[in-house]
Amino acid sequence: MTVSVGEKREPSSGTAQDRAAYFATLGFPVLVLIGFALGAAAPGAVAPISGWTTWLLGIVMFGMGLTLRPVDFRLVFSRPLPVLIGVVAQFVIMPAIAVAITVVLGLPSEIAAGVILVGCAPGGTSSNVVSYLSRGDVALSVTMTSVSTLLAPIMTPLLTLWLAGQHMPVSAAAMALSIVKMVIVPIVLGLVVRLVLPQLVDAILPALPWVSVIAISMIVAIVVQGSREKLAEAGLLVLLCVAIHNILGYLLGYLTGKVTRQPETASRTMAVEVGMQNSGLAATLAAQYMNPVAALPAAVFSVWHNLSGAVFAFICRSVDQRKRAIGAPSDTEN
Repeated sequence: MTVSVGEKREPSSGTAQDRAAYFATLGFPVLVLIGFALGAAAPGAVAPISGWTTWLLGIVMFGMGLTLRPVDFRLVFSRPLPVLIGVVAQFVIMPAIAVAITVVLGLPSEIAAGVILVGCAPGGTSSNVVSYLSRGDVALSVTMTSVSTLLAPIMTPLLTLWLAGQHMPVSAAAMALSIVKMVIVPIVLGLVVRLVLPQLVDAILPALPWVSVIAISMIVAIVVQGSREKLAEAGLLVLLCVAIHNILGYLLGYLTGKVTRQPETASRTMAVEVGMQNSGLAATLAAQYMNPVAALPAAVFSVWHNLSGAVFAFICRSVDQRKRAIGAPSDTEN
C-alpha cells in the first residue's frame, strides 16, 4: 500500500488513493484480528482455503506492483546514500534483534525459527502509509520498500538459512524460487500492467489497499487455523517476542538515521521501514517451508506492527505539535 510520493497533504485532503490507503491501514488491525479469530474459533470455515496462501500473497504483491512507477526508484540514483543505509539497516538490524530475542528468551526451535524468518523479511507493504502519517520521507519509504522487496529472493533465504538453520532445516534455494514466484513475478506483472493500461489502473487504485488487507487477513486466518492448538500454550510468548522485535526495530532504525546524520524525516522513515516487516511473506514461507507453529510470529506481527505504527505516527505528530507550540523550529514539513 503506497501513497503518492510527492504528496505532503493530510490524508483527508489527499487523493482517493491516499485516503483509501489511510483508512485501510487504520482498518488493517481490525480485519487481521477478525482473520485471527476465525482461524482460532472456526477452523472448519477456513480449512477450504488452507492452500491459498501463495496465491493470496501473489495478489498482495501484484497490487504493490500496480502502485509503483519508475519514478519510485529515482532515489536509488539521485539520493543513493539514505536508500543504501536504510536497506542495509533493514537486513542487519531486524535479523540481529531476532537472534538476540531467541537467545535471551530461550525460545523453542519452532517459534525461534519463525521469529528469525520475520526478521529476515523485507519491508512491510503498509510502511509507506505509516511513514506518511509520521511526517517522514515518503519517497524514501517507497524506494526502500521496493528495493528491499526486490532483494528478498537473495537476502531472505540466505539470512534465514544462516540464522535459523540450527533450529530447523531450511531450503534456501527452494525458498528463493518461491519468493521469485510469489513476490518478484507479481510485482513485475503489476508494473507492466500499469505501463500498458494506466487509465484502468488509476481507476482501481483506491480499491487496492483493501484488497491487500483482505488477502493478508486471509493468510493470517489460514496460519492460525493450522496452529490453533499451540495458541493457548505459546500465544503470550509469541506476542512478547513480536512486541520487543518491532519496538527495537523502530528505535534502532531511527538511531541509524540519526547516527548517519540523516534529516529527521529520513530518520523517521528508517524507523518505520526497519520496524515494519512483510509479515505476509514471512507467514507464507514459514507455513510452506517450516511448520504452522513457525508461522505464528508472522501472523501476530501482522496485527501488532500496524497498531504500533499508528502509535509511532501519533508520537511523531505530537512531537511536531509541541515544537510548534513553543515556537521551536520544526525538522519536518507537512
